[in-house]
Amino acid sequence: MAGIRLPPEDSELPQPARPGPASVDLVSDDDRSVAADSWSIKSEYGSTLDDDQRHADAAEALLTSGNFRAAASDYSSDKEEPDADGVSSMLGLQSYWDSAYADELTNFREHGHVGEVWFGSDVMDVVVTWTRNLCIQIAQGHLPTDADDVKYESGEDGDKHLCGWSVLDIGTGNGLLLQELAKLGFSDLTGVDYSEGAVDLARNLADRDGYPNIKFLVDDILETKLDQQFKLVMDKGTLDAIGLHPDGNVKR
Repeated sequence: MAGIRLPPEDSELPQPARPGPASVDLVSDDDRSVAADSWSIKSEYGSTLDDDQRHADAAEALLTSGNFRAAASDYSSDKEEPDADGVSSMLGLQSYWDSAYADELTNFREHGHVGEVWFGSDVMDVVVTWTRNLCIQIAQGHLPTDADDVKYESGEDGDKHLCGWSVLDIGTGNGLLLQELAKLGFSDLTGVDYSEGAVDLARNLADRDGYPNIKFLVDDILETKLDQQFKLVMDKGTLDAIGLHPDGNVKR
């Protein structure tokens, strides 16, 4: 890190350098680690991808974009001031995810591994159970006013209410979230991702695990070609990826 040397004091002892303003290293190992850890937890199966090469490819794409912060535009939001903390990241680039899911697809074909479980399986279990109970209560005419007000509904009473829920999972990745929803009684399930490799992986996993009725489509939600309306739309981290694009503060 760059430093600023202090003027000599009366004593002739050299003074330690004081750190100056942190430079914006958008593709440093620390930034990558923090961003990746905050988004997902690696599966126990690991990865066969050369991570250094993936990071290098994404970093090169960022550098050649020539724009680490979104340029000024006529876009307006409910914020009075621009987001000064918004920075770009390789996690906002489709090329990064195409490379990541190409590796996950190879891992599946060679070893049968499912790839990453976003936020970990325990968190996913909590999310899908809470979502199921919320949907049942809404179907019964009860709209909880607080997250803690969502109560457990038994299978016999609840499952009949879930068939009318059409669900869209944006940025579906390997599609495991939709598989978990299917286990709890949802039947009209669609997952979309702008990475073709992610969709291929999700389809293969769903077929293998006995969920051929889950629909998976290649679609960029910012330029969507979907012509169906959905009662429930879910997102695990796509908004984060949109915000980390070089033009994120406009795209999001």
